[in-house]
Amino acid sequence: MMRSISAVLLIGALAGCASTGPGSTGQSQRPAGPPPPSARPVYNLTGYSPAFKDGYIDGCETAKKSAYGAKDARRISADTQYRLGWNDGFSICRRK
Repeated sequence: MMRSISAVLLIGALAGCASTGPGSTGQSQRPAGPPPPSARPVYNLTGYSPAFKDGYIDGCETAKKSAYGAKDARRISADTQYRLGWNDGFSICRRK
């Protein structure tokens, strides 16, 4: 009886030391396309336009080199509020 309990505990301890698989670095890869709103990082940007908020989040996450970092070249050139938000987010989060 004691041997079987010891064997089960040994197997459990060894299973806890198993690797997660080849090539697994523990970092998540950004999915194709924009992340769903519920998955995006949240910042308190009350009073700013939605375009500014999008730009700030993209810029800040780019500065932090997170999986959500992005620079939408089309919006940067066409949307002033997005561009201002991206630049502000990038410069503020880069200093942290």
